[in-house]
Amino acid sequence: MSHPAFEEAMRRVITGEGEDGRSLVIIDGPPSSEVGAPGLGGLYEIWHEVLGETLDPKDKRERGEATPILSPGAGKVKVRWFVIEPPPEGAPPDLIKAAARERFAQFGAADHLRDQDRHPAMHQTDTIDVICLISGEASLILDNEERRLKPGQIVIQRGTSHAWTAHGGPALLLAVLIDRKLA
Repeated sequence: MSHPAFEEAMRRVITGEGEDGRSLVIIDGPPSSEVGAPGLGGLYEIWHEVLGETLDPKDKRERGEATPILSPGAGKVKVRWFVIEPPPEGAPPDLIKAAARERFAQFGAADHLRDQDRHPAMHQTDTIDVICLISGEASLILDNEERRLKPGQIVIQRGTSHAWTAHGGPALLLAVLIDRKLA
C-alpha cells in the first residue's frame, strides 16, 4: 500500500532476463515496503543494490528492502520514493519534533537528526543523493538557506545537513542514494 495521493505514480517496473537471454519484466507493482502514513509522509522502497558486483540480469531476487532504512548499506545504492507533508496546522513544535524523532528511529536513523530548531526533520547522512521532485511543491532546507522546488527539478545532496518541507499539500520525490564511500 502506498500513499493514497500518489498510489498510481508509485509503480516500479524492474527488468531482467529469462534463461534464453531475452529481456523481460521481473517485478511490476507497488513499493517493496514502506514506513509512513498519510498526513505524516514516509519512505517507499524501490531497489537496493550492491555496486561493483557483476550485474546478472538473470538474477530475479527482490532487492527492494522489506524494512525501510534511511541510508543505503555500505557499498550500495538505494532507490526510493519519499513523501513529505506540510506540518499539521496548530500542532505544537515540541509535538512535531517528537514525531520526527520517532519516525527517524523507525527507519534506523535517530542518530542522523541535527538542529531540530531549524526544522524538526533536519538530518545528515553520509551519502550523495540525487533527488527529483515528482509532484507537489517542496523546499530544501539547509543550515543557512532554503530553496523552493517545482516538479522536475533536481537536487544533488552531498552529505550536508538538510530537511524538506512541502507547500500546500503532500509532495512526492524520487531519490537515488549512493553510499559515499563509492563516490
